[in-house]
Amino acid sequence: MSNKPVVTSYLEMTSVDDLCPKAQISALEVNMSGVDQYQFNRFLYQFVGESWGWTDKLSWSDEQWQALVESESHQTWVAYCHGGIAGYYELLRDGDDVEILYFGLTEQFIGKGLGGDLLTRAIQSAWCWSGVSRVWVHTCTLDHPSALSNYQKRGFRVYKEEVEG
Repeated sequence: MSNKPVVTSYLEMTSVDDLCPKAQISALEVNMSGVDQYQFNRFLYQFVGESWGWTDKLSWSDEQWQALVESESHQTWVAYCHGGIAGYYELLRDGDDVEILYFGLTEQFIGKGLGGDLLTRAIQSAWCWSGVSRVWVHTCTLDHPSALSNYQKRGFRVYKEEVEG
């Protein structure tokens, strides 16, 4: 087991004009979930996050999941490719800010060039909310090795870093 410190990077975009979009991939279909199903969100969180050690919500109760997913400030978007779940993202609005709360690809679709397109769509979805002045996200060194560079290539800027361990 490695004793390397974990670096968490917080990134922001303060104008839609900062977005450097990646071209859309025709095989990638991204849909907003029109029905709030906290069980589905829990499944997506585990399905996508298992490879990256996402554990902060594994102990959540049904009531906690339901409160998040059914909030008017929350959106879930699911990406499909050739009929399979390719990934997903969740957006959470707080005032004028929208956080990309969770973002990721499923294991079968990593390394196929879909990450930049899906992130572009996540950012565009966040900016579609009326009155948004900032979109932000965080990633850490436990995430996919290309995560930070993908965020930066799409136009995000690091505004804070934290080192743990």
